[in-house]
Amino acid sequence: MTTNKPKLIRILSIDGGGIRGIIPGQILVKLEQKLNEAEEKKGNKNPEARIADYFDLVAGSSTGGILTCALLCPQSGHALKSKFTAQQVVDLYLKYGKQIFKRRFKQKIRSLFGWTDEKFSAASLYNKLEEYFGETMLSELRKPCVITSYDIERRHGHFFAQHDAKKMPDYNFKVKDVARSTSAAPTYFECASIKSAEDVTCYLIDGGVFVNNPALCAYAEARQLFKIGAKDMLILSLGTGSADKSFLYKKARNWGKIGWLRPLIDIMMSGAAEVVNFQLKQIYETVKAKGQYVRINPNLKDNANIKPEMDDVSDENITALKELGTITAEQCNKELDKVVSMLVR
Repeated sequence: MTTNKPKLIRILSIDGGGIRGIIPGQILVKLEQKLNEAEEKKGNKNPEARIADYFDLVAGSSTGGILTCALLCPQSGHALKSKFTAQQVVDLYLKYGKQIFKRRFKQKIRSLFGWTDEKFSAASLYNKLEEYFGETMLSELRKPCVITSYDIERRHGHFFAQHDAKKMPDYNFKVKDVARSTSAAPTYFECASIKSAEDVTCYLIDGGVFVNNPALCAYAEARQLFKIGAKDMLILSLGTGSADKSFLYKKARNWGKIGWLRPLIDIMMSGAAEVVNFQLKQIYETVKAKGQYVRINPNLKDNANIKPEMDDVSDENITALKELGTITAEQCNKELDKVVSMLVR
């Protein structure tokens, strides 16, 4: 007597990285295309595959948190259908990145060019998030999720979870506020002050300050939510590009608080992401299921035109980020095909 192999719980995780969210965005465009093609081969007469249809849990930090919100956002009046295609999701950056990271003269003067206040006004970002998500609530997102932020008053990580919001109004927030909170990067945007459906106020900053790669958080949440181990999970983890930026000793040895500020943020975010990748690789190798953990994170040095700064929205940089995302998807064609074979049931 034969038994069917248990179906894998499928997890998507997306790192933080500001405008570099274009890279995983382009990979998701390719993945969605492949999913549509796979459905056509199955004889589906109306293939409208959306990323949210194929994952049981999605996790995101910072820009990855915004992407998560957009991927899981439902159509108005159609709770089981996605509002956006993967292309429309990445268009948030391709079309509106310049608006989001626009430095107005008044803000430059008030902040002394970013030294005494945040670098950008959050108004442009919030207006665009409001346009995308409207009054949609966290509990209405299509699938369970883990979206990271950090509570500066309570001093602990805050995890937005659709499955928790469904059960507890205290944990239910407007999606536009979730996206604003997860991307409130210190020195770039002011911290977010948001209220839940039960009028509980939280003061939050970018989740990337402590977990820029949320894949391990997603793994832990899946163990709790679905009562399974690594052998029963597929994790697709998408990075926003490895900068590998060096900091010269001759310069760094004399840095004070101001000199260390930006480099320290970069080191914390990239270092934490690397550790998570190492830990998950060890977990999956131990249970002999390493093919079920897929990490795609290109080196930014593969495109000489790319600037690693999270807020560089020059036409040249946006074009270079799009190209790298597209090229990476092509280079990882075999890996994506294997992922599709595990996603399409």
